[in-house]
Amino acid sequence: MELECTLCQTDGMSEYIARIRIALKDIEPEIWRRAEVPLDLSLKGLHDLIQAAMAWQDYHLFEFAIDEKVYGLPDPELDHGHKILQAKLARLETFVAQGVETSDYVYDMGDNWQHTITVEAVEPADATQNYPRFVDGARRAPPEDVGGVPGYYEFIDAVSKPRHSEHKRMLEWYGGSHDPNDIDALKLRLRLGTIAKRRHAGKLA
Repeated sequence: MELECTLCQTDGMSEYIARIRIALKDIEPEIWRRAEVPLDLSLKGLHDLIQAAMAWQDYHLFEFAIDEKVYGLPDPELDHGHKILQAKLARLETFVAQGVETSDYVYDMGDNWQHTITVEAVEPADATQNYPRFVDGARRAPPEDVGGVPGYYEFIDAVSKPRHSEHKRMLEWYGGSHDPNDIDALKLRLRLGTIAKRRHAGKLA
């Protein structure tokens, strides 16, 4: 595959980054983010990045499904019959080198936020940049604990209609106004920038 061949021509992967697209499933218009990430990023680090890019708070469990294997935070009491591998020990570079271009990510097994992660390109890193780096995206992510896709649509309906019977209560629950089209790109750049600074300082895997 093209991604695999690109890496085969390099002496190492530490000088390369992947441009990834993260898309939340089952919601229209689509909610998505694009970021540039170091190839040595662990799947736990990728989870942290997604949390930052979606402006979530990391309150819940997560899983990555890649090549029929599941990665997350192993807990025998929560495995529910399928083996969960340690996300901290799996690195993006391994899957990219194998030609894996897409994977699934789910956050919050109750609300069940399912995502598709696509590796769009592998490129030389810019020595003047710290990674990961937010590139672009569209639409604000759902609030934590809103009740999954059905709850999100109900929430949007309520907050967008001042005469809706749940309008005031939903705004109070959310903590202010909510514009689904306002991604607040500056906030997301700052959140990913914080992760990049911590990685650069050797505080993150």
